[in-house]
Amino acid sequence: MKNKKKIILIALLIVVVLVVVLLLVFNRLATNTLEVEQTISLVEKQGDLEDNFTSEGYTIDNPNIIVNPYEISPLTALVIFETDEEVSPTITVVGKDEHSTFTHTFDANTVHYLPIYGLYADTSNEVIVSYGDVEKRLEIKTEALPDDFIMPTSVEAQKSMLDNELYFFTPSSSGYTCAYDVNGDVRWYLTINALWEINRLSNGHLMVSTERLVNSPYYMSGLYEMDLLGKIYTEISLEGGYHHDYFELPSGNLLVASNDFNNNDGTVEDYIVEVNRDTGDIVKYWDLKDILNMEDGKSENWTEYDWFHNNSVWYDEATNSITLSGRHQDAVINIDYDTGELNWIIGDPTNWSSDYQKYFFTPVGSDFEWQWSQHAAMITPEGYVFILDNGNNKSKIESEYVPAEDSYTRGVMYKIDTDAMTIEQIWEYGKTRGSEFYSPYISDVDYIEQDHYIVHSGGIVYVDGKNSNEPAGLGGADALVSDTVELLDDEVIFELVLPTNNYRVEKMSLYQENEGFQLKEAKRIGSLGETEKEDTKLGFVISNKDISEFDRDFSVTKEIDRLVVSGRFKRGEDVNVLLYNGMKYEVYHIQVSKKPYTALCLDIFTEDETENGIVINKYINDEGLSGRYSIYLEVDGTIYDTNQYVDM
Repeated sequence: MKNKKKIILIALLIVVVLVVVLLLVFNRLATNTLEVEQTISLVEKQGDLEDNFTSEGYTIDNPNIIVNPYEISPLTALVIFETDEEVSPTITVVGKDEHSTFTHTFDANTVHYLPIYGLYADTSNEVIVSYGDVEKRLEIKTEALPDDFIMPTSVEAQKSMLDNELYFFTPSSSGYTCAYDVNGDVRWYLTINALWEINRLSNGHLMVSTERLVNSPYYMSGLYEMDLLGKIYTEISLEGGYHHDYFELPSGNLLVASNDFNNNDGTVEDYIVEVNRDTGDIVKYWDLKDILNMEDGKSENWTEYDWFHNNSVWYDEATNSITLSGRHQDAVINIDYDTGELNWIIGDPTNWSSDYQKYFFTPVGSDFEWQWSQHAAMITPEGYVFILDNGNNKSKIESEYVPAEDSYTRGVMYKIDTDAMTIEQIWEYGKTRGSEFYSPYISDVDYIEQDHYIVHSGGIVYVDGKNSNEPAGLGGADALVSDTVELLDDEVIFELVLPTNNYRVEKMSLYQENEGFQLKEAKRIGSLGETEKEDTKLGFVISNKDISEFDRDFSVTKEIDRLVVSGRFKRGEDVNVLLYNGMKYEVYHIQVSKKPYTALCLDIFTEDETENGIVINKYINDEGLSGRYSIYLEVDGTIYDTNQYVDM
């Protein structure tokens, strides 16, 4: 009897304790009453904006004119009106001369959405719309350029040998994704941070990076297919993110330089994917660790985690092969599209093991030089290999390194014989320019047509007035230069110099033959994948501190497909984000590192960073999560209640 009473007493005591604990827990959870701030994506925003894109009641005499219709492309406009009969309007954007004036004729219709590109900033632009006997002159006023917009310091143009195409730039340091005309005037730019390659797809749309990071320092969440108005037609998300380059295949699919952040070696920039343009699915991939030896061909920039540093992707239909540029091995490689097998390597074979020597070419002819730390490797229609040779060190042997002040960057073209395995240098530009044309990083070459090329030395860096071998963000640069040269039959017909660094340049027309505007909903395809969890635990999260006591720039926001947690954390701290839902919580670790995508790096913290910490963003994707989660931050075992919840 006594034992029975004892058991009942213990049971009652357990119930009371559980009730108290539950009350404490639910009291704590009850404070999580604030929903995380929701940010509006560009895709969501444009749907709201398009509600005002009405043609009803508007005529050519009273058109609906919307400047910067998607609010990210300020030097554009939409002119909207209706006509009783089908007509084909022609628009003329009046410039300063014939080389800066743009004309385009649209398909016949009764409802007209006319995209207007190439407006001048801070100007009442004259735009002429005409069809049949009708000619209407419109004035479209634009705002001034941002105060931090970078303008050319020098423009030289032989206009008799040029047309009215624009030069589209993507930034690598400060600046905007933008386009200059032959006079050096800005005629288009984006206000979002679109990086890397900029080019047109076969349907006439642009392809640019998204403005969202998936990992530092520059791995973007994917790609936007958009027009010059800034209207997004498709957003492609990639689990491994996007960097440096993409290529549109004959099938319409995309080859994309990406990453496998979950690989066991912790490496980056050695992974290529083929993306289905309709679904966003990865249909094929190439892991360069399966093709090359990571330890071979080391350049000065080689590291364990970034051993190859692929910075270009090019598909050659004639040979069904993919050409890639490994900056940190001074190697341009070519692989079979179907099998992934290595076909050849262009570069100095020094420091490569015997197994790979058969893939290298033997130089023939005079004035031959290898390329170093190269970018933008491509195969020309003639079958030549065209490369931007940055020219770093010009040797793999440290004692033979050429200093920055004696280096030069060049565009170089090689003719290769894959049967005899010989290589001949048949063209170059930049060597005679010396160190004034030396870019230790980034930069580009473009093939316009035979004997008509662009050589872009976009990463010229000075420290204390002297050339530097360090990229702008690493070496304390005090002056930057971007020098873009267009050549026709070996004659410079255009040169534009900017006081910044730019990644790539493409020469393109404003309007394409199939140019038009489609009022349709954007697609979001692909996936950022499921964020790796440190642990999943059963039970309650009990916090005794409020997030206000963690006074280091902490914030939480919700994007369309992920949660973004940001804070300033100190080296050595054990940091986790806890998402609590229904007696279970997910643990997501935040690695306090300047390169949080890999554990193999050696972080170098400044004195200030050691004392005050560094700002880190943690991205937790929606995929794999469902429901309402209370959010907690754990730092060295102390749990802070953010008083916020999120619906995933």
